[in-house]
Amino acid sequence: MNAPIRLDRSRLDAALAMTPRSYELLIDGRWTKARSGETIERVSPAHGVTVSTYSKASEHEADLAISAARAAFDRGSWPRMSGSERSKVLLNVASLIERDAELLAMLDTLESGKPIAQARGEIAGAADIWRYAAALTRDLHGESFSTIGPHKLGVVVRDPIGVVSIITPWNFPFLIVSQKLPFALAAGCTAVVKPSELTSASTLYLGKLLLEAGLPAGVVNILSGKGLDVGAVMTSDPRVDMISFTGSTRVGKSAMATAAQTLKKVSMELGGKNPQIIFADADLEAALDAAVFGAYFNAGECCNAGSRLIIQRSIAESFVADLQRKVRDVKVGDPLDEDVRVGAIVTPEHLAKIEGYVADAQEAGAEVKVGGTRLDYESGQFMAPTIVDGVKPQMTIAREEVFGPVLSVLTFETAEEAVVIANGTDYGLSAGVWSRDFNTCLNVSRGIHAGTVWMNTFMDGASELPFGGYKQSGLGRELGRRAVDDYTEEKTLHMHHGPRTAWWVTNPAGQA
Repeated sequence: MNAPIRLDRSRLDAALAMTPRSYELLIDGRWTKARSGETIERVSPAHGVTVSTYSKASEHEADLAISAARAAFDRGSWPRMSGSERSKVLLNVASLIERDAELLAMLDTLESGKPIAQARGEIAGAADIWRYAAALTRDLHGESFSTIGPHKLGVVVRDPIGVVSIITPWNFPFLIVSQKLPFALAAGCTAVVKPSELTSASTLYLGKLLLEAGLPAGVVNILSGKGLDVGAVMTSDPRVDMISFTGSTRVGKSAMATAAQTLKKVSMELGGKNPQIIFADADLEAALDAAVFGAYFNAGECCNAGSRLIIQRSIAESFVADLQRKVRDVKVGDPLDEDVRVGAIVTPEHLAKIEGYVADAQEAGAEVKVGGTRLDYESGQFMAPTIVDGVKPQMTIAREEVFGPVLSVLTFETAEEAVVIANGTDYGLSAGVWSRDFNTCLNVSRGIHAGTVWMNTFMDGASELPFGGYKQSGLGRELGRRAVDDYTEEKTLHMHHGPRTAWWVTNPAGQA
């Protein structure tokens, strides 16, 4: 099963030859080293060699970056540009992303361990988001009210909220920053961006593209560093007006608690424990493919992963048997190989955590049908795609986010029972429903507490569609036509024309 695709040193050497190896911090339009002189080295999770070295920001650099973003917002040109002018810059960025797409894909593959074919798709998707945000720049508008009285006019305008702290995770380094930053810029905001210290390279390279595209100095500042050093300042500093965070629910709660001290606006895209519900009348071949894709895409290190497979009991045994055969054919190994579908796990510590969830499930009575252990390759850390059968809704593996290539199988009899199982976690990010009966799909989808429900597909997406979750999966939405609105404040302009009666004079009807 899962015959390894071994490391090809020539592929690695070619990737290293085309990508930058060291990075500085972008503060106020200039590249600068951290005052401490400290650096962070990133070792490829697949190849076991250092692929990037970043200057390590501290509280000092975070303060400088926030100062630059504040000055750029309060006194700079960006918030005062027309939508047309901002749109041109964002379109320039999209074109530059497409120009350097292969390099950006290589950076994310080397640092995160994701397959190169997948990384290319993510970069293409990111470019599309920048173009979509550029279009929304010219469509940002408010409302007018001419019906509030004969001498009154109300106008509601949208102002950019100000300085935004953007904090992004390691699993989709370039794609997730592209779900946030272009919309903040479209609104006229300025930003301080902190990518994960594990996968900072593509975001730092984005800084180079932003300057090349014509973005004024200080509008976007990018810091590589640890959360305790940099992220804490970005979430607590009173000069920051909003936080846009993607990461674990645990860290998101901490960031929200800090932000509450200065009542910052927060947007949170957090964890998920997403179900795919398979009814007996579904297109089972399509559902099988989606189950494999949903569970093992990005090695399961995905908030949208379909980590719970909820199967109607009458087909469960045969479906799981077919699933085992498909999973054994999934190619795991060197992420620089075009044929690989599951790459490396991001860190040794995270691999051990995934193994712990599987072991706990076995102790609770579940059965590992496929996988369950790490793969012994010559370098890096890899986990075999895993199926855990006989899972009960109350088990830890059915309730907590494993964030690895592990699929838990549960069963149901009725649609009502399926909905109860699907809703039986603290999360509500996404879900999938499979049935040839559209009434079944629609009724079940409306009962599921999740921000996105796919019917007879899974993990499809478009820049036009909002993304976010219910419950502890987060607050707010990214993407979609209202994404720019999230980075604005509404201001009411209440105008009066004509004569005004002094307030102490009362007319016969008692109206002042």
